[in-house]
Amino acid sequence: MPLLSVSAHFDGERVLLDEDVQIRPNARLLVTVLDEADPDRQEFLRLAQASLADAYAEDDVEYTEADLRP
Repeated sequence: MPLLSVSAHFDGERVLLDEDVQIRPNARLLVTVLDEADPDRQEFLRLAQASLADAYAEDDVEYTEADLRP
């Protein structure tokens, strides 16, 4: 499986993935706990999400290798 980052949250008992991802049994995981007290974090995430939405619109043209010039 390729390297993958997935958002998750802790419900007080378990770590729950926020996305539907298939993970093989006994897969090795790395968990990073983010500091919620950082006041800039939410603003950074909002700006990053807006930037990605602008960069990758739903109606963008999909280019293939045939579209590239050597």
